Amino acid sequence: MQVPAVILPLLLRLDGINQQPPKDDDVVAGWMAFLIFILLIVAVALLGWSLTRQFKKVRAAQEAGVFGEDERPSRIEADRPDDEGAELEKSSDDPSEEQSTS
Repeated sequence: MQVPAVILPLLLRLDGINQQPPKDDDVVAGWMAFLIFILLIVAVALLGWSLTRQFKKVRAAQEAGVFGEDERPSRIEADRPDDEGAELEKSSDDPSEEQSTS
């Protein structure tokens, strides 16, 4: 399929092949980019402020007992098994295991 001679220059112009890159002095971020940057900083600051307020509310509610008792075991209780010697007793009570291993 051939492109007519009239359309080819238009396609090249739209494609940007013949365009020169801009000069260094012409490329700047501008005031709009600076304004967006400042607005993003303000948004992050407001989100952080709101988050700390919510944490304070949760801590105050927890101290007031709103959530009820803590059902999670303490760290010491979670690390210790309920029946520490159960595995040792089970293996020593079964004489068939001793015979099969020896």
